Amino acid sequence: MRYQYDTIGERFAESKSTAAFSAADTHTLLGALDALGGVRGLDTLDLACGYGYNTRLLARGGARRTVGVDISEEMIRLAREHEAAEEPAGSIEYLVADAAGLPDLGPFDLATAVYLFNYAPDRNSLHAMFRSARANLRAGGKLLAIVPNAGAFPRVDWSPFGVRILDRVQEGDAPLLKAHFLTEPPVPFEFREWAHADLAEAAVEAGFATVGWQPSRTPPADPVRDEAYWTAYRAWPVSSLMTCTA
Repeated sequence: MRYQYDTIGERFAESKSTAAFSAADTHTLLGALDALGGVRGLDTLDLACGYGYNTRLLARGGARRTVGVDISEEMIRLAREHEAAEEPAGSIEYLVADAAGLPDLGPFDLATAVYLFNYAPDRNSLHAMFRSARANLRAGGKLLAIVPNAGAFPRVDWSPFGVRILDRVQEGDAPLLKAHFLTEPPVPFEFREWAHADLAEAAVEAGFATVGWQPSRTPPADPVRDEAYWTAYRAWPVSSLMTCTA
């Protein structure tokens, strides 16, 4: 599971640019950044940066320093490739590293983590991820994490929104969910179904002073995704926003 994105590669970028749940995640993250007053002049860290979509978002927002970290060498290769096409050369630092054992990269004012913690294979790794994030933040720094909502499968079908859960396997510290990104053809991937209480416990143990939750926000309706579509999404959203203060 840790290195599955080395195989998924550019197909993840395809899903990110087309899936409705990704559009909602971006809208949610942008709203949270706006509420903080933006990122201009801040030192920012993007954990599980993938091909750098959110990393470039932070850089374009005027961050003083932007670092993207991912465990997948292929994702970092793609991130650098996309940066060369979209951003001034060298404006972002990219690093291949495990978020459960980050080196000292900071300190940072802000860390983002979009679908990081659901890839922790066990409780020890989950807690280590939060400790690494906290260790790289200044006192008062913020962690903004997009995390999957637990408990939807098999009651809810997320297929209209770009992802399908196929099975839940009860094993280890958290159930293993087997899923597809609904690109053409679909791309298989797996992740852990951590309860929000597990994430909050790990954040507090890591030394975060506050932990809060916000529901997913959805973009304005348009001819492709009307208000009825987004109303259905908000009834059972794929994710929530977790906000932690160091």
